[in-house]
Amino acid sequence: MAAASRGALRVVGSSVRKVDGLSKCAGVTKFADDIVLPRMVFCKLHRSPVPHARIVRIDTSKAERMPGVLAVLTGRDLPIPFGILPVSQDEHALCPDKVRFVGDPVAAVAALDEDIAFEAMNAIRVEYEPLDPILSIEDAIRKPSPRIHDYGDEGNIHKKVALEFGDVGRGFAQADEVLEDTFYYEGSTHLPMEQHAAVGMVDPDGKVTVWSSTQTPHYVHRALAKVLEMPPAHIRVIACPNGGGFGGKSDPFNHEIVVAKLALLTGRPVKITLTREEVFYCHRGRHPVLMRIKTGLTKDGAIKAMHFKSYLDGGGYGSYGVASTYYTGALQTVTYNVENYKFEGLRCFTNKPPCGPKRGHGTPQPRFALEVHLDKIAEKLAIDPAELRLRHLVPPGSLTANYLRVGSIGLGKCIEAVVRGSDWSRKFRRLPRGKGIGLACSSYLCGAGLPIYWNNMPHTGVQLRLDRGGGVAVFCGEIDIGQGSDTVLAQVVAEVLGIDPYDIRIVFGDTDLTPVDLGSYSSRVTLMMGNAAIQAAERAREILAKGAAEKLGVPPERLGFADRRVFDVQSPERGMTFPEAVVLAESRFGTIGTVGSYTPPPSAGRYKGAGVGPSPAYSYSAAVVELDVDKETGWIRVERVHLAHDVGQCINPVLVVGQIEGSVYMGLGEALMEEQVFRANRQGVHKAPSMLEYKSPTTMEMPDVVSYIIEDPDPNGPFGAKEVGQGPLLPIPPAVVNAVYDAVGARVDEIPVTPDKILKALASPAKRHGPKGVPDVTWPEPIRVPTPWEAGTAPAPGRAAASRPAPITREPRP
Repeated sequence: MAAASRGALRVVGSSVRKVDGLSKCAGVTKFADDIVLPRMVFCKLHRSPVPHARIVRIDTSKAERMPGVLAVLTGRDLPIPFGILPVSQDEHALCPDKVRFVGDPVAAVAALDEDIAFEAMNAIRVEYEPLDPILSIEDAIRKPSPRIHDYGDEGNIHKKVALEFGDVGRGFAQADEVLEDTFYYEGSTHLPMEQHAAVGMVDPDGKVTVWSSTQTPHYVHRALAKVLEMPPAHIRVIACPNGGGFGGKSDPFNHEIVVAKLALLTGRPVKITLTREEVFYCHRGRHPVLMRIKTGLTKDGAIKAMHFKSYLDGGGYGSYGVASTYYTGALQTVTYNVENYKFEGLRCFTNKPPCGPKRGHGTPQPRFALEVHLDKIAEKLAIDPAELRLRHLVPPGSLTANYLRVGSIGLGKCIEAVVRGSDWSRKFRRLPRGKGIGLACSSYLCGAGLPIYWNNMPHTGVQLRLDRGGGVAVFCGEIDIGQGSDTVLAQVVAEVLGIDPYDIRIVFGDTDLTPVDLGSYSSRVTLMMGNAAIQAAERAREILAKGAAEKLGVPPERLGFADRRVFDVQSPERGMTFPEAVVLAESRFGTIGTVGSYTPPPSAGRYKGAGVGPSPAYSYSAAVVELDVDKETGWIRVERVHLAHDVGQCINPVLVVGQIEGSVYMGLGEALMEEQVFRANRQGVHKAPSMLEYKSPTTMEMPDVVSYIIEDPDPNGPFGAKEVGQGPLLPIPPAVVNAVYDAVGARVDEIPVTPDKILKALASPAKRHGPKGVPDVTWPEPIRVPTPWEAGTAPAPGRAAASRPAPITREPRP
C-alpha cells in the first residue's frame, strides 16, 4: 500500500543529518543511567555463584539490619514467572527455588546509595544444594537428568523441530553429486557501549513508571503487568535512547521488574545500573550452534535436495529460543533455489547464561555453514563461486520450498557489484600463497510476519499532530537504538507533507503517550513504522488539501506538497505556505490529528512452524573479503571488505552506509575473535567477562570497507525500502573463512577462525579443522509439506516467477 511511486523524491534518498545527532554529540541525550529523581535510592542484585543448584535457605537478616538499607527482596516476593515468548514463561525476577547459571539473580537490595547497596548485597547468605551442571550441547543430549527445567520436549532438550518440504530422498537420488559438511559457530555477545539500566517510580496515586534501556517497551510493559499483578493501564514504560542494543535489550529483564517492585515497597524511585560483568551474564546473545548440512546437486550446481540439521546451546532459560531454533532452518531457501528441503533442529538447556537474539537472530550460523559449503561445492564442480550463485538465484516474486514469499531480490546486482569492485576474476585462486579472497552472500528479514503474541492487531502505529505554526509532532512506540529510526520516521513524514525533517518532533517509546510498536528487533522498524507513517501523513495531507484546494479554487488532487509549501502543480506560483494550509484546514475541520498503522500481509505457509521466517520483504547482501594469512603463525590480517546490500529504496544513504560498516565490524569480530565461553572446570564462570579481556576488533583491526548500495524497491516497503541493520553482517564470517582457504589451502569449519585453528588445519592430513560429527539424536517424524510447485501454487525452481525493473547500483562511497 505504501510503496506507490511518488515521482521525484525530495527528502527520501537524501543524507540528512540524524534528527537526534546534535543532542548526542553535545552530550545532552538522557540515557537510562542519566535519570536522576528526587529521593532516588539504588538497587543491587545478589547473584548465584554456582551454575546449577537448589536454593535451600536465604538469610537476608544481616543485610536488612544495615543502616541505609530500605528493602530486601527474594523470590518469594515475586513468585509469578515471565518470559518473552508465550511458550517459554520460565523466568522469575528473583529465583524462588533453583538457580540455573552463574549470575542468576537470587535477591535484591534497595539502599540510600550504591555503596551501601553493594555491602548489603554481599551480606546476604544463600545455602545451595548443588546439582550436576550441564555445560555443553553434548552433555544436554547425553544427560536427561537432572533436568534444568521441568518443561521441554525431553530431558534437557528444550525444543525439537523436524520439517520436510517435498521429497528430499527423491531429490538426493536425482542428484549428480552429494556433499556433506559439519560446522560449528561459537556464541558471542552484543557488547553495546551502554550497560543495562532501569529506574522505577511510583506516583502518589499508586501508578508505576519504569524508565529502561530497552528495545521492547511494549513487552516490558506486558511482563511488569503480569508479575506485579497490576492493570496495564497503571504501568508506564518509557524506553530511553539506547547506547546500542543489537538484540541484547529485547527481552524483559529481571532488574526492570525488581526496581518497580522496590519502588512500590519503598515509595521512592529506585535505580539500577548493571556492571559490565553483569551485562555479560545477562547475555541473550548468539547461540553456539553445531550444524550438519547435506546437499544433492546437478553438475551445473542446481540444488535438488538439502538436509540441514542444527543443535543450539540455549543456556539456562527459554528467551527467544524456540524462534531461534526455527530461524536456523528458515532462510536457507530465500537466496538460491532449493527444490526439496528438510530441516531438523533442536535447542538444549545448559547451565550458562541464556542465549537469545543477536543481530541476525538465528541466521548468521546457518548462513555461515551454507556459504562455506557452497564454496566447497563450487570447487568440486569446477565452477567459479560467484557464477555458481548467480546461476541459481531465487527469482523475484516467487514462493520458496518452505512457503516464504520473496518480493524484490537484488542479490544478483550485489554479487556483480562486489565481483567487479574487488577485481574478483583476476584474483580468485590466482593470488600468491598467504593472500586470499573469499565471497559469500546472505538474506535477512524486514520484520517478522507474525507478532510474538498472535493477534489481529497492527504491529505498529504512528500518530500525527499538526501545529498552526507548521510543526508536526510524530508519536510512535518505536525506539531508536542507534540505527537512526527516528531520522527515517522524520524523513518519511517530511516527504509526504513536503516539509523539512527538522520541522518534526519525534515522541517515541512511551507506553502512555505513543501508539504500540512491538519493538526494535527483527529489522522491522523501517518497513513497518515507515508504512504506518506514510498512512498517517497521507491522511493529514488529504485534510490539508481540502482546505487549500477551496482557497485556491482547484481540485485537491492537483495540489503538490514540497519546500514547506502547498501549491497548484499546474501553476506552482499559486499556493501558500505549509503553516497557512494548516490554519485553513484547522479552521474548517478543527484540531488536526491523524493515525496510521501497519499489519504485515498474511504468510503463505499453513503448516506448524510456518510462523517463523515469513516477512513482508527480504534484504540481500554479498561480500568479498581480501586478507593475508601468515602461514607460520596463522595470524590473519583483513585488508579490505567489499559489501553490497540490496536495501530496496535507500531512505538515507549515510545511515545505510553506517549500518553496512557497523555490520562488517561486528561480523569480523565474530569471524576472527569473539567468544562467549565458560570454564567447565570452574563452575561454569565466564572466561572473559570484561571489555578488556573479551576480544573484539578495535580501529586497528578494521580494514577498508567499500560499500555498494543496491536499490531494488520492494512493493511492500515504504517507498520500496528494506532493512539494512542486520543483513550485512551475515556474509562476513563465511567470506572470511572462504578467503582463508584461498590463502593457505586449509579449511577451518568453525567460527571464530583463530590462528591456532589455522595451524591445526595446516598440520592435519585432511587440511581441515572443525567439528568431526554431530550427536546421535532420535528426531521426531517430520511434518511433511508439499512444495508450492508440487501443490501447483508456484512455478518450479529455475523458472522466473515475475518480471520486474532491473535494480540500480549506487557508486561506492569514496
